Amino acid sequence: MKSVMIVASLLAQCAIASAQSVEAFYKSHPITLVVGYGPGGGYDVYARLMARFLGHYIPGEPSVVVQNMPGAGSLRAANYVYVTAPKDGSTIGTFSRDMPLASILSANSNVQFDAREFTWLGSPSSYARDAYVLWTRKDAPIKKIEDAMGQGTTQLIVGATGDGASGSDITTLLSDVLKLRFKVISGYPDSGALYMAVDRHEIDARFSGFSSAQSSKAEWLKPDSPIHGLIQFGRATRHPLLPDVPTARELAPDDNARLMIEFAELPYILSRPFVAPPHIPADRARALQDGFMAATKDPDFLTESDKIGVEVSPVGAQDALDMLTKLAHAPEDVKTSMRRLIQHD
Repeated sequence: MKSVMIVASLLAQCAIASAQSVEAFYKSHPITLVVGYGPGGGYDVYARLMARFLGHYIPGEPSVVVQNMPGAGSLRAANYVYVTAPKDGSTIGTFSRDMPLASILSANSNVQFDAREFTWLGSPSSYARDAYVLWTRKDAPIKKIEDAMGQGTTQLIVGATGDGASGSDITTLLSDVLKLRFKVISGYPDSGALYMAVDRHEIDARFSGFSSAQSSKAEWLKPDSPIHGLIQFGRATRHPLLPDVPTARELAPDDNARLMIEFAELPYILSRPFVAPPHIPADRARALQDGFMAATKDPDFLTESDKIGVEVSPVGAQDALDMLTKLAHAPEDVKTSMRRLIQHD
Protein backbone atom coordinates (compact mmCIF):
# COMPACT_ATOMS: atom_id res chain seq x y z
CA MET A 1 0.00 0.00 0.00
CA LYS A 2 2.82 2.34 0.93
CA SER A 3 4.57 1.70 -2.41
CA VAL A 4 1.34 2.45 -4.26
CA MET A 5 1.07 5.74 -2.42
CA ILE A 6 4.69 6.57 -3.25
CA VAL A 7 4.11 5.83 -6.94
CA ALA A 8 0.92 7.88 -6.91
CA SER A 9 2.78 10.75 -5.23
CA LEU A 10 5.57 10.58 -7.80
CA LEU A 11 3.07 10.55 -10.64
CA ALA A 12 1.32 13.56 -9.16
CA GLN A 13 4.62 15.40 -8.84
CA CYS A 14 5.47 14.56 -12.44
CA ALA A 15 2.08 15.83 -13.54
CA ILE A 16 2.64 19.08 -11.67
CA ALA A 17 6.12 19.43 -13.14
CA SER A 18 4.75 18.77 -16.61
CA ALA A 19 1.99 21.34 -16.13
CA GLN A 20 4.57 23.91 -15.06
CA SER A 21 7.22 22.99 -17.58
CA VAL A 22 6.05 25.28 -20.39
CA GLU A 23 5.90 28.29 -18.10
CA ALA A 24 9.23 27.44 -16.48
CA PHE A 25 10.89 27.01 -19.87
CA TYR A 26 9.66 30.26 -21.34
CA LYS A 27 10.44 32.26 -18.22
CA SER A 28 14.10 31.58 -18.91
CA HIS A 29 14.11 31.27 -22.72
CA PRO A 30 13.27 34.19 -25.01
CA ILE A 31 11.85 33.33 -28.44
CA THR A 32 13.82 34.15 -31.57
CA LEU A 33 11.60 34.95 -34.54
CA VAL A 34 13.58 34.39 -37.75
CA VAL A 35 12.37 36.43 -40.74
CA GLY A 36 13.42 35.28 -44.20
CA TYR A 37 13.73 38.83 -45.50
CA GLY A 38 15.42 42.07 -44.53
CA PRO A 39 13.76 44.87 -42.57
CA GLY A 40 10.95 46.92 -44.04
CA GLY A 41 9.02 44.48 -46.25
CA GLY A 42 5.66 42.86 -45.68
CA TYR A 43 6.95 39.71 -43.98
CA ASP A 44 9.10 41.81 -41.65
CA VAL A 45 6.18 44.10 -40.80
CA TYR A 46 3.97 41.14 -39.85
CA ALA A 47 6.82 39.55 -37.88
CA ARG A 48 7.52 42.66 -35.83
CA LEU A 49 3.83 43.14 -35.13
CA MET A 50 3.54 39.52 -33.98
CA ALA A 51 6.69 39.83 -31.86
CA ARG A 52 5.08 42.62 -29.84
CA PHE A 53 2.10 40.49 -28.80
CA LEU A 54 2.94 36.77 -28.99
CA GLY A 55 4.86 36.55 -25.71
CA HIS A 56 1.90 37.87 -23.72
CA TYR A 57 -0.10 34.76 -24.67
CA ILE A 58 2.53 32.12 -23.90
CA PRO A 59 3.00 30.82 -20.35
CA GLY A 60 6.05 32.51 -18.83
CA GLU A 61 5.54 35.54 -21.12
CA PRO A 62 8.86 35.28 -22.97
CA SER A 63 10.26 38.18 -24.91
CA VAL A 64 10.22 37.71 -28.70
CA VAL A 65 13.29 38.95 -30.58
CA VAL A 66 13.19 39.40 -34.38
CA GLN A 67 16.21 38.15 -36.34
CA ASN A 68 16.30 39.00 -40.04
CA MET A 69 17.89 36.27 -42.16
CA PRO A 70 17.50 37.23 -45.83
CA GLY A 71 18.77 35.03 -48.61
CA ALA A 72 17.52 33.06 -51.63
CA GLY A 73 13.99 34.44 -51.43
CA SER A 74 13.72 33.32 -47.76
CA LEU A 75 14.89 29.76 -48.51
CA ARG A 76 17.90 30.30 -46.27
CA ALA A 77 15.64 31.05 -43.30
CA ALA A 78 13.25 28.18 -44.03
CA ASN A 79 16.14 25.69 -44.18
CA TYR A 80 17.62 27.14 -40.99
CA VAL A 81 14.40 26.80 -38.99
CA TYR A 82 13.91 23.21 -40.20
CA VAL A 83 17.48 21.90 -39.97
CA THR A 84 19.61 24.00 -37.65
CA ALA A 85 17.43 25.96 -35.22
CA PRO A 86 17.01 24.56 -31.68
CA LYS A 87 14.09 22.15 -31.51
CA ASP A 88 13.07 23.19 -28.03
CA GLY A 89 10.43 25.82 -28.83
CA SER A 90 12.76 28.79 -28.50
CA THR A 91 12.87 29.53 -32.25
CA ILE A 92 10.08 30.22 -34.71
CA GLY A 93 10.20 31.61 -38.23
CA THR A 94 8.36 33.18 -41.13
CA PHE A 95 9.23 32.91 -44.83
CA SER A 96 7.77 33.18 -48.31
CA ARG A 97 4.32 31.71 -48.82
CA ASP A 98 5.74 29.85 -51.83
CA MET A 99 8.25 27.86 -49.78
CA PRO A 100 5.70 25.12 -48.87
CA LEU A 101 4.78 24.78 -52.54
CA ALA A 102 8.44 24.42 -53.53
CA SER A 103 8.75 21.64 -50.95
CA ILE A 104 5.66 19.74 -52.08
CA LEU A 105 6.60 20.00 -55.75
CA SER A 106 10.27 19.13 -55.13
CA ALA A 107 10.97 22.01 -57.48
CA ASN A 108 14.21 23.21 -55.94
CA SER A 109 17.10 20.92 -54.98
CA ASN A 110 18.20 23.43 -52.32
CA VAL A 111 15.02 22.91 -50.30
CA GLN A 112 16.03 20.94 -47.21
CA PHE A 113 12.62 20.67 -45.56
CA ASP A 114 9.30 18.90 -45.81
CA ALA A 115 6.74 21.67 -45.34
CA ARG A 116 4.28 19.27 -43.70
CA GLU A 117 6.81 18.39 -40.98
CA PHE A 118 7.20 21.91 -39.62
CA THR A 119 5.39 22.65 -36.37
CA TRP A 120 2.82 24.97 -37.89
CA LEU A 121 1.55 27.97 -35.96
CA GLY A 122 -0.54 29.38 -38.80
CA SER A 123 -0.78 32.68 -40.67
CA PRO A 124 -2.14 36.03 -39.49
CA SER A 125 -3.57 36.51 -42.98
CA SER A 126 -5.56 34.26 -45.30
CA TYR A 127 -5.45 36.96 -48.01
CA ALA A 128 -9.22 37.33 -47.72
CA ARG A 129 -8.89 41.11 -47.88
CA ASP A 130 -5.56 41.36 -49.67
CA ALA A 131 -4.19 40.98 -53.20
CA TYR A 132 -0.78 40.18 -54.69
CA VAL A 133 -0.26 43.06 -57.09
CA LEU A 134 2.20 43.69 -59.89
CA TRP A 135 3.11 47.31 -59.16
CA THR A 136 4.41 48.92 -62.35
CA ARG A 137 5.87 52.28 -63.26
CA LYS A 138 3.45 54.30 -65.36
CA ASP A 139 6.34 55.27 -67.63
CA ALA A 140 7.30 51.63 -68.26
CA PRO A 141 7.05 50.38 -71.86
CA ILE A 142 4.11 48.15 -70.86
CA LYS A 143 1.21 50.44 -69.89
CA LYS A 144 -1.53 47.86 -69.39
CA ILE A 145 -1.58 44.08 -69.12
CA GLU A 146 -2.88 43.65 -72.66
CA ASP A 147 0.28 45.36 -73.95
CA ALA A 148 2.32 42.42 -72.64
CA MET A 149 0.27 39.81 -74.50
CA GLY A 150 0.63 38.48 -78.00
CA GLN A 151 3.41 39.17 -80.46
CA GLY A 152 6.07 41.76 -79.82
CA THR A 153 9.56 42.28 -78.47
CA THR A 154 8.95 44.78 -75.66
CA GLN A 155 9.34 43.19 -72.22
CA LEU A 156 8.37 44.27 -68.74
CA ILE A 157 11.34 43.92 -66.37
CA VAL A 158 10.09 42.49 -63.06
CA GLY A 159 12.35 42.37 -60.01
CA ALA A 160 12.36 39.58 -57.43
CA THR A 161 14.38 38.44 -54.44
CA GLY A 162 15.25 34.91 -55.50
CA ASP A 163 14.20 31.55 -56.89
CA GLY A 164 11.32 30.05 -54.95
CA ALA A 165 10.07 33.44 -53.77
CA SER A 166 6.59 34.59 -54.77
CA GLY A 167 7.75 37.42 -56.99
CA SER A 168 9.90 35.12 -59.11
CA ASP A 169 7.62 32.10 -59.31
CA ILE A 170 4.39 34.00 -59.94
CA THR A 171 6.02 36.09 -62.67
CA THR A 172 7.26 32.89 -64.33
CA LEU A 173 3.86 31.21 -64.01
CA LEU A 174 1.91 34.11 -65.46
CA SER A 175 4.43 34.61 -68.24
CA ASP A 176 3.80 31.02 -69.31
CA VAL A 177 0.05 30.50 -68.82
CA LEU A 178 -1.01 33.99 -69.92
CA LYS A 179 1.71 34.37 -72.56
CA LEU A 180 3.01 37.59 -71.08
CA ARG A 181 6.30 39.21 -72.05
CA PHE A 182 7.77 39.47 -68.57
CA LYS A 183 11.46 39.17 -67.76
CA VAL A 184 12.49 38.38 -64.17
CA ILE A 185 15.57 39.97 -62.63
CA SER A 186 16.11 38.17 -59.32
CA GLY A 187 18.73 38.48 -56.61
CA TYR A 188 17.51 41.55 -54.74
CA PRO A 189 18.17 41.05 -51.01
CA ASP A 190 14.77 42.05 -49.67
CA SER A 191 11.52 43.88 -50.25
CA GLY A 192 12.98 47.27 -49.37
CA ALA A 193 15.60 46.90 -52.08
CA LEU A 194 12.90 46.04 -54.61
CA TYR A 195 10.82 49.09 -53.73
CA MET A 196 13.95 51.21 -54.15
CA ALA A 197 14.81 49.55 -57.47
CA VAL A 198 11.41 50.49 -58.92
CA ASP A 199 11.73 54.07 -57.67
CA ARG A 200 15.20 54.30 -59.21
CA HIS A 201 14.04 52.95 -62.60
CA GLU A 202 16.33 49.90 -62.28
CA ILE A 203 13.31 47.69 -62.93
CA ASP A 204 9.85 48.35 -64.32
CA ALA A 205 7.80 46.46 -61.79
CA ARG A 206 7.62 44.22 -58.75
CA PHE A 207 4.99 42.04 -57.10
CA SER A 208 3.96 42.72 -53.51
CA GLY A 209 0.87 42.42 -51.36
CA PHE A 210 -1.56 45.32 -51.40
CA SER A 211 -1.37 45.48 -47.60
CA SER A 212 2.43 45.42 -47.77
CA ALA A 213 2.41 48.43 -50.07
CA GLN A 214 -0.04 50.16 -47.74
CA SER A 215 2.29 49.70 -44.79
CA SER A 216 5.68 50.08 -46.51
CA LYS A 217 5.08 52.24 -49.58
CA ALA A 218 1.85 54.16 -49.03
CA GLU A 219 2.82 56.86 -51.54
CA TRP A 220 2.45 54.29 -54.33
CA LEU A 221 -1.28 54.17 -53.64
CA LYS A 222 -1.91 57.90 -54.04
CA PRO A 223 -3.79 59.12 -57.14
CA ASP A 224 -0.78 61.09 -58.39
CA SER A 225 1.65 58.21 -57.85
CA PRO A 226 3.99 57.26 -60.72
CA ILE A 227 3.11 53.61 -59.91
CA HIS A 228 -0.05 51.67 -60.71
CA GLY A 229 -1.29 48.09 -60.46
CA LEU A 230 -1.11 46.01 -63.64
CA ILE A 231 -2.50 42.64 -62.52
CA GLN A 232 -3.62 41.10 -59.24
CA PHE A 233 -3.12 37.54 -58.07
CA GLY A 234 -4.30 35.40 -55.16
CA ARG A 235 -7.95 36.43 -55.55
CA ALA A 236 -10.99 35.06 -57.35
CA THR A 237 -12.42 38.58 -57.72
CA ARG A 238 -10.93 42.05 -57.94
CA HIS A 239 -9.91 43.73 -54.71
CA PRO A 240 -12.50 46.42 -53.91
CA LEU A 241 -9.78 49.08 -53.80
CA LEU A 242 -8.36 47.95 -57.16
CA PRO A 243 -11.48 47.79 -59.34
CA ASP A 244 -9.61 48.61 -62.55
CA VAL A 245 -6.87 46.00 -62.11
CA PRO A 246 -7.74 42.61 -63.66
CA THR A 247 -7.19 39.33 -61.82
CA ALA A 248 -5.05 36.57 -63.28
CA ARG A 249 -8.08 34.29 -63.40
CA GLU A 250 -9.96 36.76 -65.58
CA LEU A 251 -7.15 36.67 -68.13
CA ALA A 252 -6.83 32.86 -68.30
CA PRO A 253 -7.34 31.84 -71.95
CA ASP A 254 -8.70 28.36 -71.15
CA ASP A 255 -9.68 25.99 -68.35
CA ASN A 256 -6.21 24.49 -68.05
CA ALA A 257 -4.60 27.88 -67.56
CA ARG A 258 -7.24 28.80 -64.99
CA LEU A 259 -6.63 25.54 -63.10
CA MET A 260 -2.89 26.25 -62.99
CA ILE A 261 -3.52 29.74 -61.63
CA GLU A 262 -5.97 28.48 -59.01
CA PHE A 263 -3.45 25.84 -57.87
CA ALA A 264 -0.71 28.45 -57.54
CA GLU A 265 -3.07 30.67 -55.55
CA LEU A 266 -3.72 28.02 -52.88
CA PRO A 267 -0.64 28.97 -50.80
CA TYR A 268 -2.08 32.45 -50.40
CA ILE A 269 -4.38 30.97 -47.76
CA LEU A 270 -1.11 30.92 -45.80
CA SER A 271 -0.16 34.40 -46.86
CA ARG A 272 2.31 34.93 -43.98
CA PRO A 273 3.41 31.48 -42.76
CA PHE A 274 4.64 31.14 -39.18
CA VAL A 275 6.26 27.88 -38.09
CA ALA A 276 8.49 26.31 -35.48
CA PRO A 277 11.00 23.53 -36.18
CA PRO A 278 9.75 19.96 -36.35
CA HIS A 279 9.72 17.69 -33.31
CA ILE A 280 9.59 20.31 -30.59
CA PRO A 281 7.98 19.18 -27.29
CA ALA A 282 4.24 18.78 -27.77
CA ASP A 283 3.25 21.00 -24.84
CA ARG A 284 5.42 23.86 -26.10
CA ALA A 285 4.06 23.38 -29.61
CA ARG A 286 0.52 23.74 -28.28
CA ALA A 287 1.52 26.81 -26.27
CA LEU A 288 3.00 28.45 -29.38
CA GLN A 289 -0.01 27.54 -31.52
CA ASP A 290 -2.55 28.75 -28.96
CA GLY A 291 -0.53 31.87 -28.25
CA PHE A 292 -0.23 32.68 -31.94
CA MET A 293 -3.98 32.56 -32.52
CA ALA A 294 -4.70 34.47 -29.32
CA ALA A 295 -2.28 37.22 -30.36
CA THR A 296 -4.10 37.71 -33.69
CA LYS A 297 -7.32 38.37 -31.76
CA ASP A 298 -5.84 40.83 -29.29
CA PRO A 299 -7.74 44.14 -29.64
CA ASP A 300 -4.48 46.11 -29.56
CA PHE A 301 -3.00 43.82 -32.24
CA LEU A 302 -6.01 44.51 -34.45
CA THR A 303 -5.87 48.24 -33.77
CA GLU A 304 -2.19 48.35 -34.62
CA SER A 305 -2.69 46.26 -37.79
CA ASP A 306 -5.33 48.74 -38.97
CA LYS A 307 -3.02 51.64 -38.19
CA ILE A 308 -0.15 50.27 -40.28
CA GLY A 309 -2.43 48.87 -42.99
CA VAL A 310 -1.83 45.11 -42.75
CA GLU A 311 -4.64 42.63 -43.31
CA VAL A 312 -5.59 40.23 -40.50
CA SER A 313 -7.73 37.14 -41.21
CA PRO A 314 -5.95 34.42 -39.21
CA VAL A 315 -5.47 30.78 -40.18
CA GLY A 316 -4.65 28.22 -37.49
CA ALA A 317 -2.23 25.29 -37.46
CA GLN A 318 -4.72 22.60 -38.49
CA ASP A 319 -6.09 24.66 -41.38
CA ALA A 320 -2.50 25.21 -42.52
CA LEU A 321 -1.87 21.47 -42.59
CA ASP A 322 -5.17 20.87 -44.39
CA MET A 323 -4.11 23.33 -47.10
CA LEU A 324 -0.76 21.59 -47.51
CA THR A 325 -2.55 18.24 -47.82
CA LYS A 326 -4.76 19.71 -50.54
CA LEU A 327 -1.68 20.89 -52.41
CA ALA A 328 -0.01 17.49 -52.05
CA HIS A 329 -3.07 15.71 -53.46
CA ALA A 330 -3.57 17.99 -56.46
CA PRO A 331 -3.75 16.28 -59.89
CA GLU A 332 -0.34 15.01 -60.96
CA ASP A 333 -0.49 16.70 -64.34
CA VAL A 334 -1.02 20.06 -62.64
CA LYS A 335 1.88 19.45 -60.26
CA THR A 336 4.09 18.34 -63.14
CA SER A 337 3.30 21.50 -65.10
CA MET A 338 3.94 23.67 -62.04
CA ARG A 339 7.20 21.87 -61.35
CA ARG A 340 8.35 22.50 -64.91
CA LEU A 341 7.58 26.18 -64.63
CA ILE A 342 9.35 26.88 -61.37
CA GLN A 343 12.17 24.36 -61.61
CA HIS A 344 15.38 26.00 -60.47
CA ASP A 345 17.87 23.13 -60.47
